Amino acid sequence: MSPKKPILMNPPPSAPPTAPAGHPWLLTGLGFLLGAMLAGLWFHHPAARPVAAGLSAPTQKLLGQLAVPVAIHFYAVLPGGSDPSLPAYAGRVGRLLTALQAAGGGKMSVTISDTPAEANAASADGVQAFNLDQGGACFLGLTLVSGTNHETLARLQPEWEPALEADLARAIVRVAAAAAPPPPPREVAQPDPEIVASIHRLIPDLTATPEQTADQIFHTEFMREMADAGTELEAQMHAAQERVTQAQTGGTSAELEAARKNLAQVQMAQGEKIKQIAARLQTRLAVFQRLKAAAAK
Repeated sequence: MSPKKPILMNPPPSAPPTAPAGHPWLLTGLGFLLGAMLAGLWFHHPAARPVAAGLSAPTQKLLGQLAVPVAIHFYAVLPGGSDPSLPAYAGRVGRLLTALQAAGGGKMSVTISDTPAEANAASADGVQAFNLDQGGACFLGLTLVSGTNHETLARLQPEWEPALEADLARAIVRVAAAAAPPPPPREVAQPDPEIVASIHRLIPDLTATPEQTADQIFHTEFMREMADAGTELEAQMHAAQERVTQAQTGGTSAELEAARKNLAQVQMAQGEKIKQIAARLQTRLAVFQRLKAAAAK
């Protein structure tokens, strides 16, 4: 029996991660937009890379900033009679997971299960069995866990190999964001007039609106703003990456350097915008409480 080694786990698309108490939609929205950023950076790259080629810069940055531990379990149960190309593919996935763990700053743990004795555990974790008509059941999938949050990639297939790092990065963002504690409402010394105006626009009658209802209204506005930011991000990232691609194929070294600098600036600007949207949500909650208390006097 092979010894267990550290690895990753990924959540099933049909089973969304459990949201924490407080403001789960804030964390889920941030996870969604961060995942979109990673996906854009990966899929707009001019050449798809195999998983064993090393981690992309966005993935490394993400893993270096994890606030909570994420555990990944890789099931590679491939008894005799399975496709002979699968063991080599499983080996490349294992190397990718080892690289993810190394980049996780102690927050990532990975476990690999690769013996027939692990078949029941793989099935219980939601990993899909295949090859049932040709011999022993095969399992090739991932599970990701952070706290009580759990996601599963039920079956990994070689044809989707170039997208695997991006899929894992998005899954890590989702389970880690859902597990992180929500930030406390911000204390606001002097409310911004724009924030006050937005609250009155969203909630004309402060005194008649319960705090829970206001919370839901601000949540809806937050998700709208996040969706708008995601659309803007995708367009800006595509344009910046296209500029890099053009400079790589027919530009000078100075043009390539300028294109790469522009791409980095777009990434930083979008990250700041995400922070601003999240901060605006928390500020609205705090200011609403103050305005409501003042109106009740």
